[in-house]
Amino acid sequence: MGANELSASLWRERNLFEILEYKLEVEHLLLAAGNSKWIGRVTDEIDDVVAALRKLNLIRDLEIERLADEWDISGRASLREIVAAAPDAVWADIFGAHLGALLELAGRVRTLRDANSLMLRSAIRSTQETISSLDATLSTYDSRGHSGFQPAGAQLIDKDI
Repeated sequence: MGANELSASLWRERNLFEILEYKLEVEHLLLAAGNSKWIGRVTDEIDDVVAALRKLNLIRDLEIERLADEWDISGRASLREIVAAAPDAVWADIFGAHLGALLELAGRVRTLRDANSLMLRSAIRSTQETISSLDATLSTYDSRGHSGFQPAGAQLIDKDI
């Protein structure tokens, strides 16, 4: 029965959203602590979960098409439309619970994503301001390999050398 398979896919999707929420929370805690050592790793893990969600979305779309044949609904029906078209109250309750949980998880994920994005932009801006405010002279090497001091500022780089 297509409803069972679709419900199982939705459970897997909910689980992946919970994992995504966890990974975003870890990223948020690292950013808040100013600990950038693990940001790259957690970002890669977030990307992996998002890729898994994309694959699962394709599977879910196939499950909806199978269910559409059984329930005589559109093959592109949304979860809200599936709840409305459920042939009995049990399936309406099951798919309604999935819908409510997914909406709640998506909202929490969106909030964390936005907060992390703000923190990252702030860190980048702060780093850029710190770099631009440095009044120190930079040490460079001349053509004979001797170090010399030059004021920080615009420098011409010859790419042909």
